[in-house]
Amino acid sequence: MNTPRPISDFEFSLLKPMARWLSAVHTALYRMSGGALFNRFGGGEVCLVKMMGAKSGRDIELPLMYVPYKDGVILVASFAGGPQHPVWYYNLVAHPQIEVTLRGEHKTLIARRASSEEKAAVWPLCCSHYKDFDLYQRRTSRDIPVFICEPRVA
Repeated sequence: MNTPRPISDFEFSLLKPMARWLSAVHTALYRMSGGALFNRFGGGEVCLVKMMGAKSGRDIELPLMYVPYKDGVILVASFAGGPQHPVWYYNLVAHPQIEVTLRGEHKTLIARRASSEEKAAVWPLCCSHYKDFDLYQRRTSRDIPVFICEPRVA
């Protein structure tokens, strides 16, 4: 398997503001349609994830690709294989309690970064739901974080 060309710092600097704008539009359309529209992107399933900002402390809602997993979801912090983690990665590390909306269904989940062993076990599942995750991992030198998001255990 060939190694794809990495995203340059210049390309990444253009990708970040474009992703922010697209996320805002995507979130609004998803919400307006109750998840009937914009629940897929590039073949992957999309949910809305409400989280607290690591720096701002404000509630933030983002459309993110997800992989159904047990009673929760898996979130992959790929940022298309960019050289840096997406901002939401830092939000989940700082504030792991999230609310996920999947086509109108709401779930309160706790996100935790998968260990290396857990990532190895779930990575094939992630790639079977969205094949470009493998491309993104080959595109970057960083280890793309995977978050396992599960219901809170009482």
